[in-house]
Amino acid sequence: MRERALPPTRRQHLEAITGPLGIWQHADGVVPDAAFGTCTDDVARALAVDLLHRHTLGWEAVRPSALKSMAYLEAAFDERAGAFRNFRAADGRWLDDAPSQDSQGRALLALGTTARSAPEVPLRLAASSLLEAALPGAARLTSPRAVASAILGLDAGMDGGMTESLQLTFSRLVARLDRIFVAVDDDDEWTWPEPVLAYENALLPHALIVAGRRAGDASMRRAGLAVLDWLIDTQTARGGNFSPVGNDGWWERGGRRATFSQQPIEATATILAVATAFDVTGDPRYRRAAEAAYAWFLGENDARLVVADSDTGGCHDGLSEAQVNANQGAESTLMWLTAVEAMRSLRNRSWTSRALGAQPGPAVVRAVRS
Repeated sequence: MRERALPPTRRQHLEAITGPLGIWQHADGVVPDAAFGTCTDDVARALAVDLLHRHTLGWEAVRPSALKSMAYLEAAFDERAGAFRNFRAADGRWLDDAPSQDSQGRALLALGTTARSAPEVPLRLAASSLLEAALPGAARLTSPRAVASAILGLDAGMDGGMTESLQLTFSRLVARLDRIFVAVDDDDEWTWPEPVLAYENALLPHALIVAGRRAGDASMRRAGLAVLDWLIDTQTARGGNFSPVGNDGWWERGGRRATFSQQPIEATATILAVATAFDVTGDPRYRRAAEAAYAWFLGENDARLVVADSDTGGCHDGLSEAQVNANQGAESTLMWLTAVEAMRSLRNRSWTSRALGAQPGPAVVRAVRS
């Protein structure tokens, strides 16, 4: 898989669809649709993108945006419920009484990333404090993707400062995710811990690999890598291009696999997971998998259509057989911007490794624990 060019960091579309409270959820074409308001999921992702963009644009260029997103997360946290509210109207009213578990996990991931990576102390401390306050709610998470996001967030948060409660909650969540993977049998053609291959799939093995690395548990790392390997193989077309399961029906075990509508989040989740796998193993095939997922945005996909706009930083919401979704909403745009910076970082790490003469790590054992 050839390396596709990495564009300069572009935020025109991101800024166009950001309102006074935070990034709008949806867009009608390239125009923000304020009728749908904002949500914690997307604001959390926007904060993570700001922290990535500081490396290319400088902190002062993104600081106002990052502080706005942090203020949103602080306002979203309901101390009585110990959870983050998710949907918010354009006038600032919170609209949901029972926010999704996914929104909790994504908020925790953004806070942990900020506690570790924000370049100014007050912001790191604010993120650490809110992350600590949200730990009781995090411990109640049961949805696999929410648990996985929380694990990644708490792992990052521990780099920013270890506390006993943080470590204990992390361990509980890891045990919960680990139980899901224990039942996986790599001798079975369905090497996946769920009966349906749905959305943001690579997030699950990604979190298990990170958990194994943090705990020094080689068998846990191998389990995550084995499932990730299966996912890579499953989502690689005959021509070698990335071909994620479509969200128009997903793929139920024993059933028919949905080819379209493919979503940007699948490509970015894969890039982030295989980048971690590359760091853990040094195996160049994970670099190749990342390049294939990145190239999906640029037309190397099942429909041979360009999904992302490199000039504005926007991204279409989905890929069908004959066209791209005309709308460029928050999630898709943030996934594209994350993908670009993740690839920039991965290529830099890979070039550095080659320059230093580093050898690939040991071959991944394609097995999971019995």
